[in-house]
Amino acid sequence: MALANRLFFRLYQCANMLHKTGTRAVEQEGLTTQQWAVLGALSRPEAGAGMSVGDLARYLKVSRQNLSGLIGRMERDGRVQTGPDPADRRSRIISMSDAGRRLWQDEALPKIHGYYGQVLDGFSVNDVTHSLHYLLKLLDNMQRVDDAQGGGEAAVDG
Repeated sequence: MALANRLFFRLYQCANMLHKTGTRAVEQEGLTTQQWAVLGALSRPEAGAGMSVGDLARYLKVSRQNLSGLIGRMERDGRVQTGPDPADRRSRIISMSDAGRRLWQDEALPKIHGYYGQVLDGFSVNDVTHSLHYLLKLLDNMQRVDDAQGGGEAAVDG
């Protein structure tokens, strides 16, 4: 258990440092790591037509409530737009605005890639591949725990 405690404490520290240093990397663009995650999710080809709030919350592992506030701020700032879901008028579809897409591609991504280079300094391709493998395995197990606990929505802040 001591080894597990060390692992989870280091994950906690990494999450905090990602939030702190990642936000600094994109703060000149007026972004936070949470907004970076939303724009990244919406920039994927499979999200070209947008995503429902529920799907985006599930993908990011955040609560709908926290995501709604974040989306509201991003919409106010012109980075995303919301519209009715053609399949379900009660549901809203979130998509990147044209201004948000330009900000993402032209300003944020070059800084994010530079940030990745800095924090992965000294990592080989194998190191990154193995790290990703173990993080995905851990995430799958955490998802099973969440489901068994009646999780539904993620309880992580967005």
